[in-house]
Amino acid sequence: MRKLVLGLLVTLAIALVGCVTINVYFPEAAAQKAADQFIGNVIDNAGPAKPVPKDPSQATESSSQHPSAMLLDLLISTAAAADVPNIRIQTAATEAISGRMRDRFQGALGALLDSGAVGFTRDGMVAMRDAAKVPLSQRAEATATVADENRDRSALYREVASANNHPEWEPQIQATFAKGWIDRAKAGWYVQNDVGAWQQK
Repeated sequence: MRKLVLGLLVTLAIALVGCVTINVYFPEAAAQKAADQFIGNVIDNAGPAKPVPKDPSQATESSSQHPSAMLLDLLISTAAAADVPNIRIQTAATEAISGRMRDRFQGALGALLDSGAVGFTRDGMVAMRDAAKVPLSQRAEATATVADENRDRSALYREVASANNHPEWEPQIQATFAKGWIDRAKAGWYVQNDVGAWQQK
């Protein structure tokens, strides 16, 4: 009788898992939360980014359960986990990028943003907005700073997509970060609106 019950439970569990459609969609809310955390760490120099907390529904049950019940829980929770949005943003590469960005925000890039020479674009990059605000002798350095920042931003968006095993998410990651950079821009900085016009925050 016990074997029959166990067999029925396993069959039921497999059938349930088979009925679950696993949709791989871009977890927009989780991505925005992760992007905001990364951006806050860079702009506010808040220290190392904290990992995005895991959903409590992913916790496993107590080992005191009957083995067949544990198997059923495991199979169902594995299937359900596919619907729990989560995004990985911390890797060795993103930590290195974060450090370089923080240094630029504390130095040359921060000064360029404060002066209004440079602003955040609507596509998640930075651009020279008004070169006349930069002394002629410093323009080459300012151009190099903008290029370095944009190189790191492109690498960041690509790395986050790859770290989540979805390189095709890169455009959505970039769009998510673009919104985050603009939202977190400090008062007085320039940002582009939806049609690409510059506005001061």
